[in-house]
Amino acid sequence: MKSNWNYPTTMWVGKDRIKDLSIACKTLNINKPLLVTDSGLAKSQIVINVLNDLKEGGISTKLYSDVVGNPTGTNVTEGADYYNKNNCDGVIAFGGGSGLDVGKAIAFMSGQTLPIWDFEDVGDNWTKANSDKIAPIIAVPTTAGTGSETGRASVILNEETGVKNIIFHPKFLPSIVILDPVLTLSLPAKITAATGMDALAHNLEAYCAPGYHPMADGIALEGMRLINEWLFEAFNNGSNIEARQNMLTAASMGSTAFQKGLGAIHSLSHPVNALNNIHHGLSNAIFMPYVLTFNKDAIEKKIIKICDYLELKDRSFDGFVNWVLDLRKKLDMPHKLSEVIDEKDFDIDRLSKMALADPSTGGNPKKLTVDDMRIMYQHSMSGKLF
Repeated sequence: MKSNWNYPTTMWVGKDRIKDLSIACKTLNINKPLLVTDSGLAKSQIVINVLNDLKEGGISTKLYSDVVGNPTGTNVTEGADYYNKNNCDGVIAFGGGSGLDVGKAIAFMSGQTLPIWDFEDVGDNWTKANSDKIAPIIAVPTTAGTGSETGRASVILNEETGVKNIIFHPKFLPSIVILDPVLTLSLPAKITAATGMDALAHNLEAYCAPGYHPMADGIALEGMRLINEWLFEAFNNGSNIEARQNMLTAASMGSTAFQKGLGAIHSLSHPVNALNNIHHGLSNAIFMPYVLTFNKDAIEKKIIKICDYLELKDRSFDGFVNWVLDLRKKLDMPHKLSEVIDEKDFDIDRLSKMALADPSTGGNPKKLTVDDMRIMYQHSMSGKLF
């Protein structure tokens, strides 16, 4: 199956659509793109083939691959300098969430004079940017989780403060996205599980966020249905193209839906990602049931609607939480944060304050305090559900 659609941006979807990358460049008048990815992918046959195909298509490509798992401001600054030094005229953001986020941020910062932190997603900071100097972006995800390819922001770690900041501008949204399931076939089962749970967290929190946004709610529900049907199959049988395609789609849907808002799953995750270098999808998976039970009073009716849409056997709040717990177990994921973080490295006071200050906190269905964050961290460490 191959398809093109135009929501929220131009999406080229299907097996072997990566072969159309040079066409995408020409469509956007990009002649000398900077391909941004991580060092591991840069050495892979996938990227080698892509660079060769671009060359054969008459596209002269530069490569920037000093991207780390929790990408930093230094990654963006160095990449933007490299972009300008080589007179590039567009960015191909290639890889998982880190490669996509850094690629988008490089395209943005290549034409700005203010520091990147001046564009944090607070108030109208984005209006400080010179919109005419933002390079065109093509996004090519190789994992099915973050959905950064359909997002208008990047999450970048400020090394000086130890805080993950959300950098926002409407033109962060790539102009063309290529969703090719072939690029995800080699993903290890462990990464398939973590990124899949990340996609679930995006759709789930978007649906539960307060406010009136029926379009986001509808997208989030269908995203969760696809995950329910296809995540374990992709985990268990990584060569299943249909499963990989549906998980890529669900990830893009999650990012599209969460313009409505996120919540405490992400608020709790971002600090441990920054300070303890825990994979974002893994931390989201761990925090999910603890946040669900904390928010129960505010979201129970919505959760039952999710159960109905997913046609779960037990269509109750507890039934949904048990579905999450069972899915994590089938994906061989930990139940407690203490299984991945040593207690001596767990600064709960600092983490709780950072979680409360996180931009995702405002979308939580219940108003939160620093003590609430502390309680959820404590429970996630001990494994105690409310």
